[in-house]
Amino acid sequence: MIVDVSNTESSGTRTDSRTSTVTDGNRSEGKQTPPDNGAAGPAIPTAPPAATKQADAAAAGLPEDRYLNRELSWLDFNSRVLALAEDTSLPLLERAKFLAIFASNLDEFYMVRVAGLKRRDETGLSVRSADGLSPREQLSLIADRTQEIANKQARVFLGSVLPELTAHNIAIINWSDLNADERQRLSAYFHEQVFPVLTPLAVDPAHPFPYISGLSLNLAITVKDHSTSGEHFARVKVPDNVDRFIRVRRGDTAASIAAFLPMEELIAAHLDVLFPGMEIVEHHIFRITRNADFEVEEDRDEDLLQALERELARRRFGSPVRLEVADDMTEHMLDLLLRELDVDPGDVIQVPGLLDLSCLWQVYGVDRPQLKDAPFVPATHPAFGERETPKSVFATLREGDILVHHPYDSFSTSVQRFIEQAAADPQVLAIKQTLYRTSGDSPIVNALIDAAGSGKQVVALVEIKARFDEQANIKWARQLEQAGVHVVYGLVGLKTHCKTCLVVRREGSTIRRYCHIGTGNYNPKTARLYEDVGLLSANPDIGSDLTDLFNSLTGYSRKTNYRNLLVAPYGVRKGIIERINAEIENKLAGRTSGIRLKANALVDEQVIDALYRASQAGVSVQVVVRGICALKPGVPGMSENIEVRSILGRFLEHSRILHFRGADEFWIGSADMMHRNLDRRVEVMAQVKDPRLSGQLNEIFDSALDPTTRCWVLQSDGSWVASPAEGEQVSDYQEEFMRQRRARSS
Repeated sequence: MIVDVSNTESSGTRTDSRTSTVTDGNRSEGKQTPPDNGAAGPAIPTAPPAATKQADAAAAGLPEDRYLNRELSWLDFNSRVLALAEDTSLPLLERAKFLAIFASNLDEFYMVRVAGLKRRDETGLSVRSADGLSPREQLSLIADRTQEIANKQARVFLGSVLPELTAHNIAIINWSDLNADERQRLSAYFHEQVFPVLTPLAVDPAHPFPYISGLSLNLAITVKDHSTSGEHFARVKVPDNVDRFIRVRRGDTAASIAAFLPMEELIAAHLDVLFPGMEIVEHHIFRITRNADFEVEEDRDEDLLQALERELARRRFGSPVRLEVADDMTEHMLDLLLRELDVDPGDVIQVPGLLDLSCLWQVYGVDRPQLKDAPFVPATHPAFGERETPKSVFATLREGDILVHHPYDSFSTSVQRFIEQAAADPQVLAIKQTLYRTSGDSPIVNALIDAAGSGKQVVALVEIKARFDEQANIKWARQLEQAGVHVVYGLVGLKTHCKTCLVVRREGSTIRRYCHIGTGNYNPKTARLYEDVGLLSANPDIGSDLTDLFNSLTGYSRKTNYRNLLVAPYGVRKGIIERINAEIENKLAGRTSGIRLKANALVDEQVIDALYRASQAGVSVQVVVRGICALKPGVPGMSENIEVRSILGRFLEHSRILHFRGADEFWIGSADMMHRNLDRRVEVMAQVKDPRLSGQLNEIFDSALDPTTRCWVLQSDGSWVASPAEGEQVSDYQEEFMRQRRARSS
């Protein structure tokens, strides 16, 4: 099971297939420079100014306290991830994996969201959150809540997962657990492989306190010099370019124990080698998290690539936002770290047991298939299935549009095949594609390079500002440029987050356009872990829309209105609210009405207020949100007709789908209901008109909203309650789709 960093398109790692953390659907909102329409680069008009929340509230009779806190809602999301680690009905190693995901998610939350709040507090910015809290008030609540869930994480790990791992001959051991032979072998390993790369750093008048890099594990050590009776502080960094755990083999049979010794245990056992002639008084493990949220000044006179590389180099020197320490650290040692690292005591998290449980990914890699989910092989969509006479993707799309639902429908035999066939087809004249995140060995990038090499016109919009994937995307951008691909970096002040591909093909005397619009990245690895939908089409109107969109992205077009698309930053929020209002009119007129929304996050106040007004009019509103939700459902007089549920599971629920019942309209796209998506990104929502395909989207909603589907339901006070209740009939939404695909393939 995979849940989100990231946002993760979390995510994420952040495109590593294993670290689906807050991958981009749950990525933190980074402040962007507003678009400068007078700049030398292209830009799309920004969204029209919104009415004040007070005016909206007065007009709709909405209370001021109608929003849940965004940051606390995110922590609630990560608590649901932790609940999966606690769930004994899941395979043991999957539970260990959820502990790793939980830890990675929390790291990114502090590096971005908490860092942003601290910056606002320190600079005196008094902007309050939608629920009325100052940055300092939010930081205090976050600190308390984080310590609470850190304690729960330790209880789940130490009290449940670790003992069960041990019972299944997977042990995380201490130095004291080793026998004499094992100690001798590991001591030899230390002297040969570890000792040469360690750098013990003293702190005294001649040695200033060393710089501690973000997310590194460190040993804080007090040594005593008997010749002077003086005590001194020293720091040793645990190497971060080797595995955290050292595998200790015990036994040669099928029942042999997979034992793991933490690297810090090995180093601590040999501190006398690092400090000969000194007495080791105490040693403790600690970890610092630094601000990784930075802004790129998109100066028209500076190359964006160079500006981004400069800012990336600064990221490792960000200010501290969290200090994690072992719960046995002495008060004296903690005071020293607080003083030298300039960390506020409120930013300290005490962790029982191991720090940084993201290391459990290494344990998850143990070859014990009986302790993991059964493998699932995505099925080839029937439209692309094997035939006696093979048919190209283009011939298939000429017969009608196709909707793919990943990971149940194979990405490699649908979207990837579409791009690879376009690259190889001599009749294809041009390929235009957006790339937000992709895999390290991307077949998509390779296909674009091959297409450029064969003389096709290839344009790739590479979003080099995709958080935590900046270095990877810079690499791809340069590789594509060297191959002759026309590479652009998007629009000034905006991130390009839409997932679109346009293929232009000569067919006799005519030109036909083929399109893909999706909710997920062009990443074949995460496509096996993320739940997404995508539309493949040869519809001329959609082709014309994408042509206009790419002209806006690469040229100076000011296009804002499209035939089948809603495009942010101008049109997505406006289009959604217009359709919500239309459902209100339908309800008041006695016609069919209803709204169903599936997204990663719902925090945009204007969209939430529109949903409140719909509820007040009697419109049924059903929301499926994976992560953050600032809407309060079930409040009498405001939201009693709104239901919000969250589904977490084996796959990361990442698709964004909207259904307006009265209008009988289905929309899919890249945008979550968040400020960053609707105001500071280029996003695309596409209408799915074919009844065959809208029926598939309807099936997704029906399954997700079925009363027996395993989920969490949001209460009006912001708490989440597991549903169905214990003892009631329960079904698994994702398992049902896997069962259907297995049946179709058999």
